[in-house]
Amino acid sequence: MFTQTTLPALQNIQAALGKAGLGKKVKTTVPLNADVYQTDSGLPSGGDFRPDIRDLMLKIIKFIQDNGGILTINIYPFLSLQADPNFPKEFAFFNNKANPVVDGPIVYTNVYDANFDTLISALEKNGFGQMPVVIGEVGWPTDCDPNANIDNARRFNQGLLDRIIRGQGTPKRRAPPDVYIFSLIDEDNKSVEPGNFERHWGVFNYDGSIKYPLDLGKGKALTPAKGVKYLARQWCVLSPSAGVSDPNALAQSISQACQYADCTSIGPGSSCSNLDPQRNASYAFNMYYQTMDQRKDACSFNNLSMVTTVDPSQPPCRFDIMIDIGKHELSVSNKVPAAGFGSLLLVSLMLVLGLANGVH
Repeated sequence: MFTQTTLPALQNIQAALGKAGLGKKVKTTVPLNADVYQTDSGLPSGGDFRPDIRDLMLKIIKFIQDNGGILTINIYPFLSLQADPNFPKEFAFFNNKANPVVDGPIVYTNVYDANFDTLISALEKNGFGQMPVVIGEVGWPTDCDPNANIDNARRFNQGLLDRIIRGQGTPKRRAPPDVYIFSLIDEDNKSVEPGNFERHWGVFNYDGSIKYPLDLGKGKALTPAKGVKYLARQWCVLSPSAGVSDPNALAQSISQACQYADCTSIGPGSSCSNLDPQRNASYAFNMYYQTMDQRKDACSFNNLSMVTTVDPSQPPCRFDIMIDIGKHELSVSNKVPAAGFGSLLLVSLMLVLGLANGVH
């Protein structure tokens, strides 16, 4: 879709930075998915850029290099596992018992190293062997796929952090690159075209609470957002008197709720897939109700719903309550308008993760 516009856009932005006197301080880059390169041999040493975009890739890389920039690549071992039913699961993780991949004198024990070094081989073959590389995105989702859960996400991200803390790179690049873990919090409006798991990559829950602990080294750990305020402890659920006597009306109401709210967690293989039909409806109704900030008219589904103060959560399925997005006091002495919740959390996470070498 963007083969005709990516390089011109890159050039225009770099030119604008130059005119603003920032050309030597601010560098441009293009975050690229790992499918821009491949290996016909199945080994990292066979890496080269995809034939259909090879000329374009070389132009982009040369432009970035000429302007002192850095190549940015996104690597997702989870997607390798999710896309191929025959992919060896253990090879997606670090410190595993997977069968290694032997590439001449080099032995690869995980797909992250193998994928990254496939890119390095492609760069070396085309005269860019010293090109600096940043991992723009890498992570693991926690819901909506049999392999997307908290245990796997923690295992992968902790393994990645342990390597960075040790200063461990890949066989072809001994020093670890800068790594940006994806993502901060879940995104309830993100496209689910690749799969429902796309909305569940967050290390934190939507309210800044920690999904799973991570050791960042030197005694540092993730810190949950503090002082978060919530709306009233009430939920919109299917009324007991409604039953399911009119399945068409119920299905229509659920569809209406999920059109505007994120219902991915009630899909097959998800954290709320164990709910019965009545609780499924309640989950959908509540997600809409909370997304609408508990507006009074947001719990009106053809007289099928009601507001309750009894928490309908059924572990591991959680019925959320929306945070209060009104203005909050950030300190006792200085009252200032509150920034967006995401902005405050992002700054906090950047400060915390910045304490670990090489992690941003």
